[in-house]
Amino acid sequence: MALPTFTMQQLMEAGVHFGHHTRRWNPLMTPYVYGVKDKIHIINLNKTAPLLHRALVALEAIAAAGGKVLFVATKHQAKDIVKDAAERCGQFYVNNRWLGGMLTNWTTVSQSIRRLKKMEADIENADKLGLTKKEVGVMTKEVAKLRDIFGGILDMHGVPQVMIVIDVPRELNAVREAKNLDIPTIAICDTNANPELVDYPVPGNDDAARATQLYCDLFVDAILSGLEKRLGGAAGKKVEASMTDEHEELEDEIKEKEMKQKSKTSEARAERRGKLAEKAAAK
Repeated sequence: MALPTFTMQQLMEAGVHFGHHTRRWNPLMTPYVYGVKDKIHIINLNKTAPLLHRALVALEAIAAAGGKVLFVATKHQAKDIVKDAAERCGQFYVNNRWLGGMLTNWTTVSQSIRRLKKMEADIENADKLGLTKKEVGVMTKEVAKLRDIFGGILDMHGVPQVMIVIDVPRELNAVREAKNLDIPTIAICDTNANPELVDYPVPGNDDAARATQLYCDLFVDAILSGLEKRLGGAAGKKVEASMTDEHEELEDEIKEKEMKQKSKTSEARAERRGKLAEKAAAK
């Protein structure tokens, strides 16, 4: 399987060139705007095509190295498309709500995921565990809530190596977290987005379902092409090992930061207790 290709006609038919109303405009998108028609910005597809190709090449390389890919799109018209795309290529997704700290506080998130899996196991073995109907009902509601948030990342086991975002302004928290962790971001940037926040901006419509479907189909094909190359060559294994080491180092770094923060909090509490004790003794 080769890197997916696309034509200008496909981009036009999917409505990729339609931007937002001129009042919803980020000046940083000026280089990618062709003009204005009926107060709607028209995106220059001559700029979109090479940037989309560049993103596909990067995505294929990351997949070939064994990297995990996280799709992020919580807007209504993109939720199902993104979920289907991630499942088709065996990757991960967030399509309901981005929970603050989902990447930067992965240790806590992983605890919530373990709790979710335990509750699901307990519900299945309710009779053996002697759980009442009321207890099972409460647990079932809690599981449904957690699945809405974590359902697409249950088996991710750590932060991803690349993130794909549909609609940068809407998913700004996700983009910022990825930036803090130096995770490459591929993002569809409509005319109201800031392309400087992401590593691989792709100027294009982020509202039309047909456009989102086209992007996701291309991304899926690029990932599958990368996975095929990974299975066929030894070079990918070396890069995969390197990325695994980097991932472990990143997790260790996050844990170390959390431990330092806890230590500082404990010291501050001890200091406050000492001052209170001194005041009480003085009285």
